Amino acid sequence: MFGAVGHAIITPLYYAISVVLIGWHKFWSLIFPSDSGAAWALSIVGLTIVIRAALIPLFVKQIKSSRNMQLLQPKVKELQKKYGHDRERLAQETMALYKESGTNPFASCLPILLQMPIFLALFRLLDHASKKGQGSGVLSDTQAQQLADAKLFGVNISASFTKAEGNHTVQALALVLVLAMTVTTFLTQRQLMSKNMPADALSGPYAQQQKMLLYVLPLVFAVGGVAFPIGVLLYWTTSNLWTMGQQFYVIRNNPSPGTPAFKAKQHRDQAKAARHGHGDVVPAEDAATAEEAQRPAQRQQPKRQTKSQRTKKRPQV
Repeated sequence: MFGAVGHAIITPLYYAISVVLIGWHKFWSLIFPSDSGAAWALSIVGLTIVIRAALIPLFVKQIKSSRNMQLLQPKVKELQKKYGHDRERLAQETMALYKESGTNPFASCLPILLQMPIFLALFRLLDHASKKGQGSGVLSDTQAQQLADAKLFGVNISASFTKAEGNHTVQALALVLVLAMTVTTFLTQRQLMSKNMPADALSGPYAQQQKMLLYVLPLVFAVGGVAFPIGVLLYWTTSNLWTMGQQFYVIRNNPSPGTPAFKAKQHRDQAKAARHGHGDVVPAEDAATAEEAQRPAQRQQPKRQTKSQRTKKRPQV
């Protein structure tokens, strides 16, 4: 049953991936020989760009969800103090808070989860091409054989570290790409935590989840990457570089309030206003003080006095 379900999911992906891959290959074949590693490697890069561009709406949703999760951390901490003794009630209240604010705590995983079937389909497509010279989707057997035999830096795109059979060139290129994939995965998570998370969001369950992903995801890719074909490693490294660039743009131009990126944007905006002579520029610290001053003042409670102090203040009759 699981095999039938998996086949039903993966078969449409074979067609979708192969259509995009062949489209890019026809384009690059105008510049490079059609059976060259450059044409096929750049086609995989083009496939990655198309997939990531299609996922931009989900990325925007992911960023909004992450930002809401960060801003909700003070309220989550209040719930933890109030219902820390009752885990079930705490979970219910926390989910109610997320629902009320329109935040989906699982939205941050959507781009990776949706890429995994595509990643698997590309892995299987390359595997079938290298082992059997067999095409999938609209990829013909002839094209599959070309893909299997195509070389990048003298190494078959379909080769992997675990099946190098003592070929040190294959192992070296595979390790370089595994390292690139691992480092870019780590830097992508690190970029989000160091630049776009406020100080009060760096503790609590959400922060712990982010810290766990910071170290676990690169480790998973490093261990599993040695079994991936060169073409798949190329896909994932390109995807990570896209994510880093996309995050850099969003964090720089639309950072979360109270984060280092937000303060950096304030300074840039002030410097830009000063260059264009748009009146007096208010420093970021003064702007924060002014914002604090605009908040309604809290009523000051009278100091508690002892009985003897209250007696002394009574008028003498």
